[in-house]
Amino acid sequence: MTDPAVTDPLWQSEIPELPSPRRGKVRDVYELDALGHPEWLLIVATDRLSAYDHILRPGIPGKGVLLTQLSNFWFRRLTQDLIDTTGGNFRHHLQYTEVDGFPEPLQRHRSQLAGRAVVVRKTEVVPFECVARGYLAGSGFREYRSSGSVCGEALPAGLERASQLPEPIFTPATKAEEGHDENVSFAVMKAALGSPLARQLRRMTLDLYRRAAEHAAQRGLILADTKLEFGLVDGKLLLIDEAFTSDSSRYWPAESWEPGREPASFDKQYVRNWLDSSGWDHESPPPELPTEVVRGTLERYREAFRQLTGQTPPA
Repeated sequence: MTDPAVTDPLWQSEIPELPSPRRGKVRDVYELDALGHPEWLLIVATDRLSAYDHILRPGIPGKGVLLTQLSNFWFRRLTQDLIDTTGGNFRHHLQYTEVDGFPEPLQRHRSQLAGRAVVVRKTEVVPFECVARGYLAGSGFREYRSSGSVCGEALPAGLERASQLPEPIFTPATKAEEGHDENVSFAVMKAALGSPLARQLRRMTLDLYRRAAEHAAQRGLILADTKLEFGLVDGKLLLIDEAFTSDSSRYWPAESWEPGREPASFDKQYVRNWLDSSGWDHESPPPELPTEVVRGTLERYREAFRQLTGQTPPA
């Protein structure tokens, strides 16, 4: 009998009324021109999981719902407070989060869309990922060990893995359709986008990070770092894609954090650690995830949702 914990409830979405979507590593993105809404997109978060730029099998059952609902929580919580502090032009891309508000033809696909799909405003996507780091981990720690800096941001000597930084730093990265994103300096971002937009993105990213980190701390979690994405509509910035999920952020339990040690995590680091220990070369097709890793990943995503929202995770 197939273990229900490792089945793939939604490996990919299928909406016959619409042209084939752009299938990213995790999300399927549909244009809605055929339904008379060229200004909107339908985004479906599948249960696919990616690591080291590879899509892994099997998927994580219910992961797409958890990510969508956690993103919606953060969009609602954070962006309303930012309107006054950013000149009145900041908001997110969400239009509808419930299937009942979707265009009628989409409502026929409620079983595969409910909880994991949103209708959003189409934007001109800023071609950089906006990364905020409050702690030294991942590629930031590796770069620090070799250069004493991260993305051109000089840091004090003597920091260890998982050390808290004196102040959060902004470390942008280029967005890659395929393969690795590349960390770059703020100067590179300014040269590409112009100083006013680059500075606004840095300010918004660090402001959002601080607010989210404060909320996480109140819930017993450390938000070590996060990746945000933005888009432009008529010159105005919108927060897009996802916000502070376990796919895009590192969450550590505050009670067990200790500089110099690899922290326990409520994010994809658990899967990365298993892949690293499996002997996989990171280039060939990745090994299939064993049942215990699928279960462990799902438990961590569910616990992050529970602690951050104070709500029971969706089934």
